[in-house]
Amino acid sequence: MSTEPDQVIVHPLVLLNVVDHYNRVAKDTKRRVVGVLLGESDNGRVDCTNSFAVPFEEDLRDKSVWFLDHDFLEEMAHMFKRINVREKIVGFYSTGPLIKPADLDIADLVSNYCQKPVFALIDIRAQREEEGLPVKAYTTVEKVSESGGETEKVFKYIRSEVGAFDAEEVGVEHLLRDINDASTSNLAEQIKHKVSALHGLEGRLGEMSAYLDKVEAEELPINNEIIYNLQNIMNLFPNLNLEGLIQSIFVKTNDMYLVIYVSSIIRSVTALHDLLQNKIRFDEATSTKANKSADKATEKAAGEGETKGEAGSKSGAGKEGSEAKKGEVTD
Repeated sequence: MSTEPDQVIVHPLVLLNVVDHYNRVAKDTKRRVVGVLLGESDNGRVDCTNSFAVPFEEDLRDKSVWFLDHDFLEEMAHMFKRINVREKIVGFYSTGPLIKPADLDIADLVSNYCQKPVFALIDIRAQREEEGLPVKAYTTVEKVSESGGETEKVFKYIRSEVGAFDAEEVGVEHLLRDINDASTSNLAEQIKHKVSALHGLEGRLGEMSAYLDKVEAEELPINNEIIYNLQNIMNLFPNLNLEGLIQSIFVKTNDMYLVIYVSSIIRSVTALHDLLQNKIRFDEATSTKANKSADKATEKAAGEGETKGEAGSKSGAGKEGSEAKKGEVTD
């Protein structure tokens, strides 16, 4: 991994391993967990496809005092190499959620097993202050100190994202079936994601504004690279003073509203149709039930009339027989 990394792709298996590691070791505590990242690197792109936990301890009062089990790290790396030769050590992870003083020393330690290791800071907290991905990636670079003395190593932020292979996407979709709310429509989910993205954009713009205010107040030195990036970001914003752009936005918005309006009308007509069909079925079922009840009452009344007639004929025959017997006795 001789090329300096400029992009880190974190795969879902790594996130699952990190969450499981934290829940097993440091849940409901102020501790953090540290582990090793496995994967591949090519032309500055680092794919973190797997990871494993490493026994780690640090003094909560003195952050410079820490311990990481080297023997366990080497043994686990050897076993993972026997399973998949292509997966090599590419860096380490920490649940932070902030960079700690010992992280530079840990990076020096991991550099014994790979060149230019990456550092993934993974925030596993459910309630986070900022929106966006819970992953931030860094690499170590040498920087000349402000006093002009010896060079020192510092962390440099690099782009990070969450990616997956086709097989991993299928597995993630199966896991999300139990999490996603089936009663929520796709439109509501898309709006939720857009609101989350806007919150993240607001936070980034706030950071940029705070940085520029501190530079103007001479609290921070001017960094030409940061200013250059800010200028590029501002140049990407659309110029809303152009009449053609404003007209195109209006046309696009009207087209979207037309689709929503027609969809609402169709939904209302369909709901009304279903209501009428339900009313017709209910009336048919009620009339059918009433007819059946009337037929049963008629059959019951007819049956009772026949029973009374038979009883009357039997009583008449009994009287004639008794009178006949009395006549014979009289004779």
